[in-house]
Amino acid sequence: MPRTSFRPSRGTGGRVAAGRFPWPLAVPAVLGLAFLVAPFLGLLVRAPWSTVGTRLLMPEVRDALLLSLGTATVATAVSLLLGVPLAWLLARTEFPGRRLVRALVTVPLVIPPVVGGVALLMVLGRRGVIGQYVYDWFGYSLPFTTAAVVVAQVFVAMPFLVISVEGALRAADRRYEDAAATLGATRAVIFWRVTLPMVAPGVAAGAVLCWARALGEFGATITFAGNFPGRTQTMPLAVYLAMQRSPESAVVLSLVLLAVSLAILVGLRDRWLGTP
Repeated sequence: MPRTSFRPSRGTGGRVAAGRFPWPLAVPAVLGLAFLVAPFLGLLVRAPWSTVGTRLLMPEVRDALLLSLGTATVATAVSLLLGVPLAWLLARTEFPGRRLVRALVTVPLVIPPVVGGVALLMVLGRRGVIGQYVYDWFGYSLPFTTAAVVVAQVFVAMPFLVISVEGALRAADRRYEDAAATLGATRAVIFWRVTLPMVAPGVAAGAVLCWARALGEFGATITFAGNFPGRTQTMPLAVYLAMQRSPESAVVLSLVLLAVSLAILVGLRDRWLGTP
């Protein structure tokens, strides 16, 4: 019997040719999709559409939204300032313990955020490893302040930026950097004039992911910064509080976060897949 091989037909962009659709996989695939989408459809069905505008204009909702947008933006700026150089070191230099450093960078991605909040308290709290000296010398306590919200968001969101930028740096063609070096350009000039423009799309994608993760941060924020309206109560914390007092308001707040997240993910889909 002649051997046959399965190959997608040309001109289909890698899609399965007509008549060869893998029907046995369709049922579990649809069930998996339904499982992921059904909760969001529940939000849309149960949303109090007639009072959405009124609820969004409530002072506590407005304050939480503005605080979330502001702190997420500041956290992203800090992550760019610290994360891009860190990604460059991981991608372009060899040093002892690099694998360990890369693992430590990704730890916030896998641990529960509340554990990160406890860790931040142990280091930066009033009696923390570092925070006790800051409090004794300057009389300043970081936890349960707006700045603590930014710190918590940076802790959980910066790894997304680092991973994205590191991947872009590894994929970039280093011949342009080598050519600039042969022409006498310094490392600083090469980084700012050659490397950074080449990986700009990766930096932008990482920054957007970082901002979205910071916007949705809950566990580390409530543990390290608390839940004080107007000062540390971000949108996710407002959803948690509203669920106990007014479930309809919680649904409205959840819809806002869902809309922002969906817009970001749809916008970055092609970049993740590497398609034009």
